[in-house]
Amino acid sequence: MKDTTLALSLAGLAFMMTVIWGGPLLRILRYFKIGKLIRVDEPGHHNIKMGTPTMGGVMFILPVLLLTVLLNAVALLGLNVVGRSVLVPLIVMVGYGALGAIDDWQGLRGKRRGEGMTARVKFISQVALGIGTAWVLKYMLDVPEIYIPGVNVPGGIDLNDYVYIGIAAFIIVSESNAVNFTDGLDGLAGLIAATAFVAYGGIALVQGQIYLARFCFTLVGAIFGFLWFNVHPAELFMGDTGSLSLGATLAVVALMTGQWPLLLLIGIIPFSEALSVIIQVGYFKLTKGKRFFKMAPIHLHFELLGWSETQVVQRFWLIGLLAAMLGIGLTLV
Repeated sequence: MKDTTLALSLAGLAFMMTVIWGGPLLRILRYFKIGKLIRVDEPGHHNIKMGTPTMGGVMFILPVLLLTVLLNAVALLGLNVVGRSVLVPLIVMVGYGALGAIDDWQGLRGKRRGEGMTARVKFISQVALGIGTAWVLKYMLDVPEIYIPGVNVPGGIDLNDYVYIGIAAFIIVSESNAVNFTDGLDGLAGLIAATAFVAYGGIALVQGQIYLARFCFTLVGAIFGFLWFNVHPAELFMGDTGSLSLGATLAVVALMTGQWPLLLLIGIIPFSEALSVIIQVGYFKLTKGKRFFKMAPIHLHFELLGWSETQVVQRFWLIGLLAAMLGIGLTLV
C-alpha cells in the first residue's frame, strides 16, 4: 500500500509541476513562433491548427527528468525513493526526445521546412538508439526477458542474446514510430500513452518492480499535465519531441517488465495506427494508386467517415482503456 501511495503521490507532484510551468512554456513557444505546419492532404478543418505551438513534449520530459534526478540524488541521504534502474527509460526518453526535437526544428526552421529530417537519417538514428538500449537491457540490467501469459516460469523465459537484442531494438523503434503515427488529433497520443503507462505501472507494482512503477506514474502525471493544454481545442502539440520519446519509453518499460508481448494488446491503438499506414502504402503500391483507407493513419480515415475529432479521440481511448485492463488481467493468469 505504501508503494502505491508514493507512486500516486509522484504522479500528482509531476502533474502540478507540468501545469505550473506549462503556461510560461506556451508563451516562449508563441514568442519564437514555433508553430505547427499542417500537411496539405490532411482534412480541411485541420487548417485552423496552423501555427499552434509544437515541440510540447518538452513540457512533460523536463518535469520527469527533474523529479527522477532529484529523487535519485535523495538516495545519497539513504532514502531509496527511485532506483538507478529507472535511469535507462529516463535516458531513452531524453534521447528520443532530443531526436524528435531536431526533427521538429528542422521541419519548422531548417532547410527541409515542412518535412523535417530525412527518413533515412531519422530511422538510422532510431535504430542506433534502439540497439544501444537493447544491449544495456540485456547485459547491464537484471530484468526478466519474456513472460508469456499462462506460462509460469519463475524469472521469465531466457532468450538467445542476439535474438533478445534484435527483438528489443525492433520493439523500441516500432513503438516509437507507432506513437508518432498516433499523434494527429488533440489529446489522442497523450491519452493513449498515459493509459498504457498506467497499465505497465500496475504490472510493475504486481511484479515487485517498485522503482519502475514509480517512474511510470511520475510520467503519467506529467502527461496529464501536458493534456491540460493539449485537449481539444489544443493550445499545444507534443510534436515528434513528445511522440518519439513516449513510444520508445513505453517500449523500454514493457521490456523491463518482461511483459512486452502484451504491448500488442495494451498498445492496440498505436499498433493499429502503424498497421494502417503499412496497409495503405502496401495496397497503394500493389494496386498502382488505389487506397485501402480514405486516409492513413487510421484516425484520419474515421474523421473522413464523418466522426468528429472528439469522437475519434474518445472512442479510441475507450478501446485503449479496455485493452489495457485486459492486458493487466492477462499478467495475473
